[in-house]
Amino acid sequence: MKIAILGTRGIPNHYSGFEQFAEFFSVFLVEKGHDVFVYNSHNHPYQENTFNGVNIIHQHDPEYKLGTFGQFIYDYNCIMDSRKRDFDIILQLGYTSNSIWYFLLPKKPIIITNMDGLEWKRSKYSKPVQQFLKFAERLAVKSSDFLISDSLGIQKYINSKYNVTSTYIAYGAKVFSSPNEEILKEYDVLKHNYNMIMARFEPENNIETILDGIVLAGHETTVLVLGNHQTKYGDYLKNKFKTHKQIRFIGAEFDITKLNNLRYFSNFYFHGHSVGGTNPSLLEAMASNAFIIAHDNHFNKTILKENGYYFSNPADIKNIIDRIKKNDNLQLVQNNFDAIENEFNWDKINGEYLQLFEECISKSKTGI
Repeated sequence: MKIAILGTRGIPNHYSGFEQFAEFFSVFLVEKGHDVFVYNSHNHPYQENTFNGVNIIHQHDPEYKLGTFGQFIYDYNCIMDSRKRDFDIILQLGYTSNSIWYFLLPKKPIIITNMDGLEWKRSKYSKPVQQFLKFAERLAVKSSDFLISDSLGIQKYINSKYNVTSTYIAYGAKVFSSPNEEILKEYDVLKHNYNMIMARFEPENNIETILDGIVLAGHETTVLVLGNHQTKYGDYLKNKFKTHKQIRFIGAEFDITKLNNLRYFSNFYFHGHSVGGTNPSLLEAMASNAFIIAHDNHFNKTILKENGYYFSNPADIKNIIDRIKKNDNLQLVQNNFDAIENEFNWDKINGEYLQLFEECISKSKTGI
């Protein structure tokens, strides 16, 4: 099969979950003998034309100059290029800025779209933007031949909202089994003697709620807050908690080895995400033997089940810090690690995607 992947900034991953998946899946497809193309932003740090056998197509991406509007132009450029490539399948990762160009998608390829999370629920967006995202969601459902949901909650929502069936394929993670305590020196922390938060600095990720609870508990244990804090919301949080020296804003970190070690040696790993489907960082925390304290919502509970503790407000955080110990909950940590090995491993996820692709091709040929 000749397969294109669009909707990301490109590979290798320098940004987030979809980019990580695109990297793993595209290389997997090449190893299985398929001809694979991934669209990259023109200013992606990786400027070669191939990556581990995957063809890279760089397209102009003016987001760095125009902000969010630039994403629409980038997606337009990718879609227009795809019209001359004779692909069998186009996999779209997300729909936010590419769905408005649905009428430009080439007619021959099968269009498969991963519907991502409920983007229109994100509190960072104004009401008009939220309305547009609902519109974009409808367009993506209408214009795709097949849909993928990476969460049972998203699958249920799409079915009830649009009376359309989507295929549930979870996100994946790699188990981490080679800890290196030396890495902690870079962050000036000791094993099991610090807590950790990792998220984009957006209100729905509940960083403020977690930090409010930590302050309420009054403990002096170091808290590493990882994520790009050079934003308006980041400035707000840094100013609010500037007198609490145990709270350290580290910035974004994409080195998976460093992240895995930080998660592995942490005491509490706070996961505040409340919007979207299966969140990659949650699975990676499970794969790194982290002890997870997660926001109480359907998406997180579908993945963690009873193998974590949940919070809804700062008081919950305080109570957990005061009364819960990681050493008393090591079976929960092991259960999550086992779930990655058995349910959320990349070989299984990649295989399920490939099986879906083969079924889509077969249905297309038989006219089903």
